[in-house]
Amino acid sequence: MAARPRRAWQRMLSGRRLDLLDPTPLDIEITDIAHGLAFVARWNGQTQGDWPYSVAEHSLLVEDILGRLNPGIETRWKLAALLHDAPEYVIGDMISPVKAALGAEYGQMDERLAAAIHRRFGLPAALPPAIKTKIKAADRISARLEAVQIAGFSEAEARRLFPLQNDAIMSVLHIQLRPPAQARAAFLDRFHTLMETADNPA
Repeated sequence: MAARPRRAWQRMLSGRRLDLLDPTPLDIEITDIAHGLAFVARWNGQTQGDWPYSVAEHSLLVEDILGRLNPGIETRWKLAALLHDAPEYVIGDMISPVKAALGAEYGQMDERLAAAIHRRFGLPAALPPAIKTKIKAADRISARLEAVQIAGFSEAEARRLFPLQNDAIMSVLHIQLRPPAQARAAFLDRFHTLMETADNPA
């Protein structure tokens, strides 16, 4: 008797059934993403404060940094920055050492989910390399800020692990900690603003 295939899907709060191995844009809902990211903690929850620092808050910060570094950048790339960690709403936020230990399978699952999410919201399945580089630069600045302000790293350690070409922007950035419901609402508000702007450019 043939073995039953292992279940590879998750029931989302929207009612969607998301296949983690073969995700499609039809199974992606922004409310599921916002809810999930608001309850996923960065740094494995090892952060200071009364609330975990969520991936939703991190995503808002990275999108803000991208805009500061690149005035006039197209709205769709700001949307891409807001969604840069969106797959983590179902696969969690793995710290770099764990990603390295898991190997290629984690990365491939992340890429498949990202492609489905991008297509669902009108972005290219694979972002242009130049845009990925800009988002990665904003992500690194966010990581450096988080490391020092809430994750217990010393300035010297953070500089070594998260080197920046120019750290002047650090002085105008701030980490925000708030309850998951507020982070979820802020993420959704920013998403809808970006979607509306992208559909109706000035």
